[in-house]
Amino acid sequence: MPSYPHPILAREGWPFIAIALVLALAVTWFANAWISIPFWILFVFVVQFFRDPARPIPGDSHTVNSPADGRIVAIEPVHDTYLDREALKISVFMNVFNVHSNRSPVDGEVRRKWYNPGAFVNAALSKASTENERNALWIRTVGGHDVTCVQVAGLVARRILCYVDAGASLVRGQRYGFIRFGSRVDVYLPRDSRVLVTIGEKVSASATRLAELP
Repeated sequence: MPSYPHPILAREGWPFIAIALVLALAVTWFANAWISIPFWILFVFVVQFFRDPARPIPGDSHTVNSPADGRIVAIEPVHDTYLDREALKISVFMNVFNVHSNRSPVDGEVRRKWYNPGAFVNAALSKASTENERNALWIRTVGGHDVTCVQVAGLVARRILCYVDAGASLVRGQRYGFIRFGSRVDVYLPRDSRVLVTIGEKVSASATRLAELP
């Protein structure tokens, strides 16, 4: 398993958690306990949103692991516009209660990175893949297969964070980005990949195998 530098709570959430805690303590101190209850509920929500636990990483170099927590909302043949090829797309939708840390689905090298500004429609909808703000990585696996992994902003999500660039080496389960407050991740695979999940299935980042490469 790769080194994990942000255990339990994602560093992206530390300022938000601190602000929510100070606010809850201030209201508790200057007002009464009943008035402070909603602020403590907000604090708990912020903590759970930014949780970032380590996960098991099953499979081998031919395995495509889930890049995010959430629910499978699409498994379909599509045209991958990033690499101009026919591909198999598997999409994971994250709601506000899922872990929003994004992790590499495969072992490989980042060959290129794209950022596209866009809208913020509901990330559960298919058109979010082409209309919303998004950040894409082209990853060439150790076995020579091409995988495109796309972070897609959602209706509430307004910040996509990606910490790797072209030339970076990734291993399955390695943390590479974060999306705040509800979003989607699309994975484009070779058309003849073997799918291991079904529509509606709940998946966990790194721990769930999405597919096997040819």
